[in-house]
Amino acid sequence: MRVLAHTWRFAAAVIAAGLLILPAGTAAVAASSNVPAASTPAPAAQDTRGPQFYSGLAIDVSGQVDGDVYAAGQSVTISGTVTGDVIAAAQTVTITGKVDGNVRLVGGTIIISGDVLRSGTVFAGTVNVTDTGSIGKDLVSAGGDVAIVGDVGRDLLLSTGQLSIDGTVGGDVTYESDKAARIAPGAVSGTVEHVQRQQTPEVKPSPGAVFIGWLLGLLYALVALSLITIAAALLVPRVLHRVTDYLVPSPWKALLVGFVASIAAPGAIVALLVSVIGAPLALAVLLVWIVLTLATFVYGAYYIGRLLFRGNQHPVVTALVGGLILIVALNIPWLNIVVWVAMVLFGLGAQLLAIYGQRPWRTRAVTVAMPPAAPSPAAPSPTVGDFPQTLA
Repeated sequence: MRVLAHTWRFAAAVIAAGLLILPAGTAAVAASSNVPAASTPAPAAQDTRGPQFYSGLAIDVSGQVDGDVYAAGQSVTISGTVTGDVIAAAQTVTITGKVDGNVRLVGGTIIISGDVLRSGTVFAGTVNVTDTGSIGKDLVSAGGDVAIVGDVGRDLLLSTGQLSIDGTVGGDVTYESDKAARIAPGAVSGTVEHVQRQQTPEVKPSPGAVFIGWLLGLLYALVALSLITIAAALLVPRVLHRVTDYLVPSPWKALLVGFVASIAAPGAIVALLVSVIGAPLALAVLLVWIVLTLATFVYGAYYIGRLLFRGNQHPVVTALVGGLILIVALNIPWLNIVVWVAMVLFGLGAQLLAIYGQRPWRTRAVTVAMPPAAPSPAAPSPTVGDFPQTLA
């Protein structure tokens, strides 16, 4: 119950700080006449009254402010005296002066080397209360590491990575962390409570669950990829047959072409990207290369089907049977690596050879078969009447 009470207190403090910081930012925008928006340090405040708003890259509030201070920038330093509260958000927030009220700080690094007479609410990556710094009442912090070298008047309520206390804490310390705090002897007057963060238990599936998962994955692959192979066999059967023609007689030639292309293509794409001018071409080549790689499954399935069916089978049957065999092989551990590499290399090589064979500038020798000459009609044999007769 005590842990729950501390947790509730911490959550309430977080919500309260958020509600207080939000209107502060809104009021800062509304009061633009009082905001020195400059990249140089803000001018020192000299006996100013009422709430003061500051924004810029580097802000240094010096002198005395009779009221609250709202500041946002890259770095915020409170080196003067503030009779009210300080609400600040910056990459680095440093308090070297005196704050009579509360501080509500958000930033990457929070350094308190001055005096805060009341409480502090801090959200930061690193919180450091130096040996010259002090917080009169409670300190609530969430974020990274917290180092307390100075004095905290009452309680510490922290959610932190690493906590170290070398100063003094007048009340109790309750912190949530994965690591145990480093606390000097006698530094804490009250009790120290370490709340362990809830760790998500690692659930190891049983062998039966692993097998069922593998079986369901295999079933999904069979259905999805089989539909792809059937669609390809119905739409482009001639393309499947033409590409796999380069695998049937000489598969090792296609393997060599695919291996060389797999090494050369990524290098060419990177070179085009680096050249900047060739970046659009590199993206186009990358898109084509991805399509060719994905298509290797369909060609591999059809090639396996052609090896099984030596006769003239329907392209759908050839692709479907080969696809089923290839899908099962791709789902067997360790074997799937070898099958996938072979499928990609053979498929890429066959596609590139087919593209090269269909290049438009290729010249083909065409043999024209001349029809045989028709025999001429036989001339009639001359007769005696055809010759002129000479009178004796």
